[in-house]
Amino acid sequence: MEAELAALAASGATTLVGLIVSESWERAKSGLGRFFRRSDGPADDGEEELRATRDALERARATGDVRGEERVHARLRQRLADIFQTEPGAAEELARLLAALAPDTSHTFVNLVSGGVNHGPVFQGSHIHGGITFTVQSTAPQPATGPTVRPDQVPAVTVRFSNRHAELATLDATPGTAPVSVDVLDGLPGVGKTAMAWQWAARARERFPDGQLYVDFAALRDQTTPLTGPGADVSEALAMCLRALPGGDLALPDSLAERASLFRSRTANLRLLLVLDDVNQPRQVRALIPKGPGSAVLATSQSRLAELAAHDGARLISVKPLDAHGGLELLRDRCGPDTVEAERAAAERLVDLCGGLPVALQVVAARLTTDDTLTMAELADELDDESGRLAGLALEGEESAVSTVLGPSYRLLPPDAARLYRLLGWLPFGVFDAGVAAVAAGTDTASARRLLGVLKKASLVEALRDRRFRMHDLVRLHARERAAEEEPPTEPTALARRVGGHYLALTAYADRALRRERLRTADLSDLLSDADDPFAAPGGPAPLEWLDAERPAILAILRMAVRHGLHTLAWQLAEAFTVLFLYHRYLGAWRESLELGIDAAAAAAATADTPGELAEATAGEARLRALLSRPLLDLGETHRAGEHLERAVALAETTDRLDLRASVQEFLGRYLDVVDPPRAVEAYRRSLALNEQAGETRGVALATFFLGSALDARGDHAEAMALLRRARSELEGRAEPDHRMAARVTAAIGVVHGHLGQMEDGIRELGDAVRVLGGVANGTAYEAQARERLADLAERAGGRTALVRECLGRAADIHEALGDEERARELRRRLDGLDGGA
Repeated sequence: MEAELAALAASGATTLVGLIVSESWERAKSGLGRFFRRSDGPADDGEEELRATRDALERARATGDVRGEERVHARLRQRLADIFQTEPGAAEELARLLAALAPDTSHTFVNLVSGGVNHGPVFQGSHIHGGITFTVQSTAPQPATGPTVRPDQVPAVTVRFSNRHAELATLDATPGTAPVSVDVLDGLPGVGKTAMAWQWAARARERFPDGQLYVDFAALRDQTTPLTGPGADVSEALAMCLRALPGGDLALPDSLAERASLFRSRTANLRLLLVLDDVNQPRQVRALIPKGPGSAVLATSQSRLAELAAHDGARLISVKPLDAHGGLELLRDRCGPDTVEAERAAAERLVDLCGGLPVALQVVAARLTTDDTLTMAELADELDDESGRLAGLALEGEESAVSTVLGPSYRLLPPDAARLYRLLGWLPFGVFDAGVAAVAAGTDTASARRLLGVLKKASLVEALRDRRFRMHDLVRLHARERAAEEEPPTEPTALARRVGGHYLALTAYADRALRRERLRTADLSDLLSDADDPFAAPGGPAPLEWLDAERPAILAILRMAVRHGLHTLAWQLAEAFTVLFLYHRYLGAWRESLELGIDAAAAAAATADTPGELAEATAGEARLRALLSRPLLDLGETHRAGEHLERAVALAETTDRLDLRASVQEFLGRYLDVVDPPRAVEAYRRSLALNEQAGETRGVALATFFLGSALDARGDHAEAMALLRRARSELEGRAEPDHRMAARVTAAIGVVHGHLGQMEDGIRELGDAVRVLGGVANGTAYEAQARERLADLAERAGGRTALVRECLGRAADIHEALGDEERARELRRRLDGLDGGA
């Protein structure tokens, strides 16, 4: 009974929150005021209570204050729980009142009170974060040389696979004499193309000794936001594959053409299988054809990509819906041969009603195996009627079979599982863990796992090997359709707040786990005080690997938050998310996330209610604009980088954040290093002075390093040496030492020694830098740069041909692995020109 009251109170509070901000509020507030006044209070107490609640809610929504809105919800929930506890008829009274005053927004609560189905309660406590409940596969970059892990990325088929014997035999047959085979499976959504590709990858494993790569293009495409530019999905797919191959992803080329060239180089001597799921353009396949003889590409597509057959020699294999024999075979596998043979005619009707689509037949089989009282004939009669009644709800074309099957299965779900099903349809991605599901539904993780188990038994979600879950695209469409019909109109925004807050907390913890000392403008202390830190737990996931694995989901949530006007949440997430791109430079995604964050921060500032809110949003915009200069410079958009930095400087100067102003000046200096080197020195001096004034010792060390390097470049070697030694001492002596940055400073010190004619000292310092960089960041451009400088100094000093040869050879290897083939060739030509070379 106590749990029921809690559920009623939670659902009632959600309904009231939606009503308070709706156009129906003025008409409803008097009646609700009387309800809240009850019998023992002054006449206007109820309306005053609701007025204060509305004011608090509007303030929270205007500023994107997720916790503020949840506090309002929590107070309403507790208030209703107290009323329902002391007055048994109060819930029915409120349901009648809401049904009369706001029928469009109250049906969930009304149906819950009256015992209706499919309208589970919204259970929200204080800020809930479901944690991380899936296994993060290692995405750490591989060294430029040395042993690598054989990629094995194609997911496993988790249920028994039957049928498709002819299609699999076609794939088994090696086509013609082409060194690399390309096959494309085409067919309707839900027809089983993906399962067939996964199944063939498993049975052909021994053909590809160098491994299997997998790209899901559906996951790379945002369903509601256009791609940021032509070829963005192909470029990202190439990056995903390159990260799994020898050489890793360190300093990947930025352009699509360079990535494609590097992919061909790295695969030239490998025998690989690439499975490309849900492609919709020939270019997505063409760019990912490996060069190694004996390799193969297997793609799935809803379209028949005839251009690939005409120009690339691809085999096009159409995957049709199952015929009667194939459909019966699937039912035999799931339900048992005796069950099918006992009602063969009814089983054939079920296959026909499902249109031969495996995704629909699996749901039918789940119904039959979980309900011992249901016969195949009864289910066929039910679906036969359903196909007529759901004609208006049918999905496009031959996909209508899925709606026909899902309608009855959905209505049989318990209310809480049905609500989770609906809300999962609104997620901007199709793969999620139990923690995300818990936050989406506003429940705890254990309950979410239980509900996901219910959906899994009904074949509405699929359990993956890494403890995550996947909802088929057609099932998601049905779930989204039901959500739009049955959930309150305020629920999409509420879900975006919950899931966005979840990802903000986890991303912020990952950011802090990677480096505590980084400058941050968002104050997330309240948010993080209520959330567990999974990265600090024993055996917890590696933060950088988690960020990399969740990158598409975080970017999708960021877009979702912007669409729903959650300005503060969006810019704070963009700021925390940028830590990933400081390690892995996905320039397109980095630029998009920062641009979204900048717009959100500006909107948050424009709608701020207090000076504190205005100051924080302004600081956030300045920080994000300064950060945006980094990917813009790397992308060659120098003019735009300068425009954003000019605005960042102006915004930062309006704040009292000395640390922010110092950081912006540092970014300005790095921009000026490219466009106007003499002016860079002054920017670094301003950054240094502001950092010292703010007491930011790490900022002092970084500004000192960049200033020293800039002074050395203009010929002030003595001052540069003093500054660089100071910077190195500070970086090495910190409580959280930054060994990689200190090694970069050491390399700069070696260069200054060379400029001062101190060859032996320079060789020693550069040698130390190379050893450290090779240990903490093996294979990076920083190591290659240090080795080239060491080779230069050793060659000038004379008598060290072996050292020069070693450094140039290793630097060439790194550049080649990182895709800079032109630089690698230059270094190899230099090697050939050494005495005794060739």
